[in-house]
Amino acid sequence: MAIIEVDSLSRNFTYYEKAEGLSGSFRNLFARKTMVKKAVNEVSFEIDEGETVGFLGPNGAGKTTTLKMLSGIMHPSSGEARVMGFVPWQRKKEFRKQISIVMGQRSQLWPDLPALESFDLNRAIYEIDHKEYRTTLDELVSLFGIAEQLPVQVRRLSLGERMKMEIIAALLHRPRVLFLDEPTIGLDLISQGAIRDLLKALKGRFGTTVMLTSHYLSDIEDLCERIILINHGESVYDGPLSGVNETLANRKTVRLIFSEELAEARLSAIPGFRSHDTNSAVFDVDRSEVRAFSRRMLDELPVIDLTIEDVPLEEGIARLYRGEASNG
Repeated sequence: MAIIEVDSLSRNFTYYEKAEGLSGSFRNLFARKTMVKKAVNEVSFEIDEGETVGFLGPNGAGKTTTLKMLSGIMHPSSGEARVMGFVPWQRKKEFRKQISIVMGQRSQLWPDLPALESFDLNRAIYEIDHKEYRTTLDELVSLFGIAEQLPVQVRRLSLGERMKMEIIAALLHRPRVLFLDEPTIGLDLISQGAIRDLLKALKGRFGTTVMLTSHYLSDIEDLCERIILINHGESVYDGPLSGVNETLANRKTVRLIFSEELAEARLSAIPGFRSHDTNSAVFDVDRSEVRAFSRRMLDELPVIDLTIEDVPLEEGIARLYRGEASNG
């Protein structure tokens, strides 16, 4: 059953074009040209309870704007959305008590106070019973392994420790829906992995519905079975992570290694050329033409090794962004 329902959701931002120079600034006082940027353009999707869905897109695609609308921080320009049956931007008390949002670049914790004091403030805000609060806090602290850091000022914590505290603060009231916006941004590889492991454990323990944005593909591969891709404010793919390459199933990546260095000018003239590095090259080839292409390369170039691969996941996603996906 869908816990998040989005229908033709849009958000426009209005701004004014500024003419150049002093004379342009003077003209703007009397006649400003109004410009409209479509940050989110009629996006529609549903998410079932308990799902963890990756919400992906390049910078400026509309990911954070969408999360802000679904969490009630921002009003849409048009369209409809319901989260647990509530209209998010109405910000009803019962809605706010059942959702939470963590933004990797913004902190909800007081930097000069220990996290424990911010947790107690959240307890009061969400009107959590003292016994329930202590039970949940003890469970999360044990799971995250940060008991020794609880009395430390937040600003003295490492980025990884601080993000763990942010997630604990977001989960103290046991929300049914959790929005995570870049939860591992700026973290080293070890800390990223630790946060992902904790989020997987949380999913199993609490069954929380999670909508996750991230620029790190490893976050998505570890946590999400389904992804929604958004670009220029519009949805370009909604389906299983495994389906990205299935969408591009008629394409293959052919990698060639040569016995000598070849000029890029020579290789780039070959249809399907993607990249060149010293004595190797990568080509994008239609599935039906792989055999003929490979035979031609072996005949015409000093090839000592040839491999044929599916399109890498990262490349598949990038092509979907660019609108290069196959329809068949």
